[in-house]
Amino acid sequence: MNTVETCFKLTYTEDQYQRAVEFVEDMKRHKKRVYWIGKEGLTDKDLILSYIAHRILAGFYTNYSRSAAQIMSMRNQERSNPGRA
Repeated sequence: MNTVETCFKLTYTEDQYQRAVEFVEDMKRHKKRVYWIGKEGLTDKDLILSYIAHRILAGFYTNYSRSAAQIMSMRNQERSNPGRA
């Protein structure tokens, strides 16, 4: 199986940033939620930006035109996985 590594450059609004801050603050009150799996050691800023990116990219499935306007660029690079069929 091959892997594609993709890097997105996104724009976001102040409103999106504030909603992400509120979401992360809420999650900090619930340390046993699935949300925290794989996020150990991330800073609040990392969590906030990850949330914004997730919401924008997930929007491709529900509102393509709005999300597409926030994606400034995208780079793809194929990565092979030696030893995998």
